[in-house]
Amino acid sequence: MALYIVATPIGNMEDITLRALRLLREVSLILAEDTRHTRQLLSRHGIETPVSSFHDHNERQKVDEVVRRLREGEEMALVTDAGTPLISDPGFVLVRAAAEAGVAVVPVPGASAVLAFLSAAGLPADRWTFVGFAPRAEGERSTAVASWLTASGTSVCFESPHRVAALVAEIARQAPAARVVAGRELTKQYEEFIRGTAAEVAAHLALAEPRGEFVLGISPPPPAGPPPDAEVDGWIDALAEEGLRTKAIAKLLSKRLGLKSTEVYDRARARLKSSE
Repeated sequence: MALYIVATPIGNMEDITLRALRLLREVSLILAEDTRHTRQLLSRHGIETPVSSFHDHNERQKVDEVVRRLREGEEMALVTDAGTPLISDPGFVLVRAAAEAGVAVVPVPGASAVLAFLSAAGLPADRWTFVGFAPRAEGERSTAVASWLTASGTSVCFESPHRVAALVAEIARQAPAARVVAGRELTKQYEEFIRGTAAEVAAHLALAEPRGEFVLGISPPPPAGPPPDAEVDGWIDALAEEGLRTKAIAKLLSKRLGLKSTEVYDRARARLKSSE
């Protein structure tokens, strides 16, 4: 008995693994966010496995029945419309219930909009946070942007074409020099990356109505000048408490604070050694 969490293409239909195709043929049932969308993918690859709807509106009602069948020995696959299930998509309730019931939950990795974006955005990717969809309410959006601009790494979010211009405009209002990349229609025919400062990307998006789904990356602006020693020490202490080693701290802070990696390494090594 097993529940396979199967990643499917985010745009280009060729972006699916051989393992995923094999399992989609072998399982007894495919649980799909949108059965019509999934059947198009299955038809392309000649897969005739039965498909059942499984989405935010019926997940809790169907979980018990699905888990019962899994425990009786069936194997099923969970897919979403595009990308990896549970990443801002339904499935959390089922995965948790299946795991608690002793069912093997098996990831079948593949396409992911977040990872595809980070690989080509040109933003620091050694430390990043996925924050899901940006808040819709203006006040909540402003608060979220403020937290992204003070984060220690790149923040990545999803946004609709109807709200992306307002979101980037808010980022530009708070920090016009922050680095922003907007990825549009990833892996599809009209894929586009819009790179620049927040002010530059906001101006670009204001020229015409944006189209397609967006992934947005925000990297805090570089400091105006060398930070005070006390600030550097504070960062070192905070990152050390998170379990980072001296080399990792130096690499991260050299990018975040605009300092030489060797200088940060020496300072962190001396500071952490003295605190032992």
